[in-house]
Amino acid sequence: MKRILIVGAGGQIGSELTTYLRKIYGDTNVIATDVRPNERLAETGPFFTLDALDAEALAGLVSREKIDAIFNLVALLSAVGEAKPQVAWQINMGALNNSLEVARQYNCALFTPSSIGAFGPTSPKDKTPQDTVMRPTTMYGVCKVAGEMLSDYYFTRYGVDTRSVRFPGLISNVTFPGGGTTDYAVEIYYEAIRTGKFTCPIPQGEYMDMMYMPDALRACVELMEADPAKLIHRNSFNITAMSFTPEIIYAEIKKRLPEFTMDYNVDPVKQAIAASWPNSLDDTCARDEWGWKPEWNLSSMTDDMLDVIRKKNLK
Repeated sequence: MKRILIVGAGGQIGSELTTYLRKIYGDTNVIATDVRPNERLAETGPFFTLDALDAEALAGLVSREKIDAIFNLVALLSAVGEAKPQVAWQINMGALNNSLEVARQYNCALFTPSSIGAFGPTSPKDKTPQDTVMRPTTMYGVCKVAGEMLSDYYFTRYGVDTRSVRFPGLISNVTFPGGGTTDYAVEIYYEAIRTGKFTCPIPQGEYMDMMYMPDALRACVELMEADPAKLIHRNSFNITAMSFTPEIIYAEIKKRLPEFTMDYNVDPVKQAIAASWPNSLDDTCARDEWGWKPEWNLSSMTDDMLDVIRKKNLK
């Protein structure tokens, strides 16, 4: 990768990935775009307001900027997608289709993240294999499965260098999440510092795979820089770092903040989504094919999250 375009750079992943890539490849070589202006991203490098559903505008930007790698991060997340399923399909699949076509036309590599949400209640719950039944029950998951298949099609049919990972829930201390089922695992840290109490929307005992954002960002780069000759799979690799329930993450925070309390007010939509997802993923293929290995666990992540959030002076 030498000239990189990030589509949907204003979201949870994109806002951090832009900064991460600029440190590696140089500020001027990472062009950030989003449907809304973003002053913070514009301060450190090129930024353009772009609607990913406008194929002509996307193609023009790729041509002018001589882009060789596209990161398509446009998506409505799981809980939001259930509230607006038709909109989710239009946005998620429209942005992907445009990105694939532009990548084909201009010979770009393309990264589009998939998700643990691509699995469904009939998938194996524990150590979910790389290749297994995928029958999601959310529009978000349907889009992810369709996106994986469409990306593989563009690779086999047109030779487009498509690559992807299935992200678990992502935990960040920089950008607040925007409508995902795993968002509670970010919110709990903020409320631990802000108020000392948290009401959890996910029921006790519900395991979900999670990952700290620094590992997620590193995974994107490592996969895109991997030797293509070693990639048996492309769209999409299971990756994971940790799996926990609400009471496990609560107990980890309470070790450091003894006065912290948590109760439950279960969101039935999020409960149903969480119950349909795996408890844990088997990421052997990612480890074998491109050397994936997480660096953060629940304990080290909790130390870092609380330290960073304390410095934010929350009110």
